[in-house]
Amino acid sequence: MSRHTRRRSPIQVRLLTAGAGIVAAAAAIATVTVASAHEPGGQAAQSAKAGADHAVFVQGNELDGNTIHVFKRGKNGALSAVGDYATGGTGGDQVDAPTDSLASQGSLVYDDLSGLLLAVNAGSGTVTSFQVHGQKLTHRQVLDSGGDFPSSITVHGNLAYVMNAGGEGSIQGFRVTATGLKPLDGSHRSLGLDNDTVPLFSSSPGQVAFTPDGRTLAVTTKSANTIEVFPMRRDGRPAHRATVNDSAGGVPFAITFDGSGRMLVAEAEKSTVSTYKVRADGRLKVVQRPLANGQDTLCWLERAGDFFFGGNTGNSTVTGYRTDSRGRLALTNDVGVAVPPSAKSQGVIDLAVTDDEKFLYVQNAVSGTVDGFRIGHDGSLAKITTVTGLPAFVESGMEGIVAV
Repeated sequence: MSRHTRRRSPIQVRLLTAGAGIVAAAAAIATVTVASAHEPGGQAAQSAKAGADHAVFVQGNELDGNTIHVFKRGKNGALSAVGDYATGGTGGDQVDAPTDSLASQGSLVYDDLSGLLLAVNAGSGTVTSFQVHGQKLTHRQVLDSGGDFPSSITVHGNLAYVMNAGGEGSIQGFRVTATGLKPLDGSHRSLGLDNDTVPLFSSSPGQVAFTPDGRTLAVTTKSANTIEVFPMRRDGRPAHRATVNDSAGGVPFAITFDGSGRMLVAEAEKSTVSTYKVRADGRLKVVQRPLANGQDTLCWLERAGDFFFGGNTGNSTVTGYRTDSRGRLALTNDVGVAVPPSAKSQGVIDLAVTDDEKFLYVQNAVSGTVDGFRIGHDGSLAKITTVTGLPAFVESGMEGIVAV
């Protein structure tokens, strides 16, 4: 597929992001079996965690056919390629995206309870679910995302919500079952944005995320500089209107939570992280003002126990953070770099942490690689593996990574 070369403005180059989507919430389900399976979802989750069955899944986001690239994860954290699975949809590329085609966090999600792997197909406006059996993916299901350019997914209990980045932007709910997703009528909510069907990367929403208690659902909006929070009703549907909170830092992007349920938001404009308490009505109370890491364009943030790791795509570094007993966030070292970049680690984007919190995996979009690190007791990172040959970013590239 040919693409026009696009000129980037200085602010676009500085922000380094991607996104787009909206439409109504029709859900045409197409279920395809891609391999034989013998376990229901709950057993699949156990199988995925059993010793030699550890895996890392990488979303290729290919424009001519989205693919999940599967790697076996050894006991020492090293990765080896074991197979590729077509999602049945197409990848997407937001307008003027500098390194990350989807400009989002959470585009590939593993649900431990159901044993489902969920992926967005931004180019075709669909979502794919697979049952996970160790390093094998089975029972592929493809559904309409309820909008344009889906770019993020979140799961809590038996609910999944997809964020569509194009047009007005929207969220759409699904029930999670042992056999896949089922659209939830009456769950579609507009984000009130003003994007094209394929959005400009700097104006698309960054992530949708449930709070740990499942009582609220949050969405970051980059250009509006807001965090929109929907209180959730008991029937699994969001409030009709979001509580709109101004972001403490510029260009809110990724969301994660600490052990006490406080929300941490990565902000791309000045590479900062802000911490909030989430109230039941959707209002956010600032607990800690934006903490700068001294790096360039922080967009992704993942938790590993009392540590957090952020991906700085502007200068291809990873920053380490730690929290104290009061939830105060600090850098793990003075320079804000947990591991120096290398020639094979260019264009740092999305990250994944294993459930045992021993390993961190980092996508490098420009070089088309994934680095694996052992997490030290002090939050230091020691590189243990690098895999090559993944879709490198040119006009589009991979985005989305999960470790199980």
